[in-house]
Parts: sequence; structure tokens; C-alpha cells
Amino acid sequence: MTGTDPRTVVIRYVEAVRDGDADVIHDSFAEDATWHYPGDLPISKVWHDRDAIINDFLGGMGPILVPGSLEVELVSTIAEGDRVVAEWTSRAKTVHGGTYDNRCIGIYTVRHGKIASVIEYADTQHVAATLFPDLDTRRPAGAE
Repeated sequence: MTGTDPRTVVIRYVEAVRDGDADVIHDSFAEDATWHYPGDLPISKVWHDRDAIINDFLGGMGPILVPGSLEVELVSTIAEGDRVVAEWTSRAKTVHGGTYDNRCIGIYTVRHGKIASVIEYADTQHVAATLFPDLDTRRPAGAE
């Protein structure tokens, strides 16, 4: 699949993640791209620039997942102008003995055929329980 229209760019990127195609993943992002992962997890923040997104954010999941166990399936996309909403499932075995199985939504902004920004929404409670089981997610006493 080739092309620079936003939906095509996002579909190509998600399929590259599914297929483990590092070159396409790298080429999908603008150099100054951002990825916002909301929440209170170790990975929750705005990741700045392509290398940090690929090497630190996405690549940081590698040591947590059992090699060869990641399965990504694109469920749907909705596109309007330079924005694409993509829904996908991610499944994998973790090195902690659990199973990661999450349905995610990403709001992608594509400019000049490259992903310029992403805001990702997922079940962060499930992420914490399966990918970061040693993380203390309990609310402090007296918190409401």
C-alpha cells in the first residue's frame, strides 16, 4: 500500500507494527512528531520526536513482551482531512506471565504524508496490571 493520504499513511503504519517492519515504522513519522499517552503510567507523557517515539516509547515495550507474541489487528479507521482515528487491538504475552489484551484508539494527524502527532487512548488500568504489575496504582489514603 502506497500513498500519502492520511488514512493510507495510518493504515500502512499500523500494518507495519503488526508485521514488525521497522523501516516503514520509521518512515511513517515526521522527524518532529509527538505521541501523547495520557495517564499515570511510566510511559504516560508526550513523547517528542520520531526517535524517542520509536526507540523509547514503542521500543520500550520490547523488554516487557515475550518475543514473537505481539499481535496487532486494525479494527477500523475514520478519516477527515488530515486527521485519522484508528482503532486496533493489541495482544501479547508478558514477561511477567500475564496476557496483554487491549483495544486502543489513536487520533493521528498526518501532514505531508507523515504522522505528525498521535494521541492514544487505551485501558490504562489494564496496561498497569499487565505491563507494569509492580507499579503501585492504589489511591492514597483519603483520596477521593
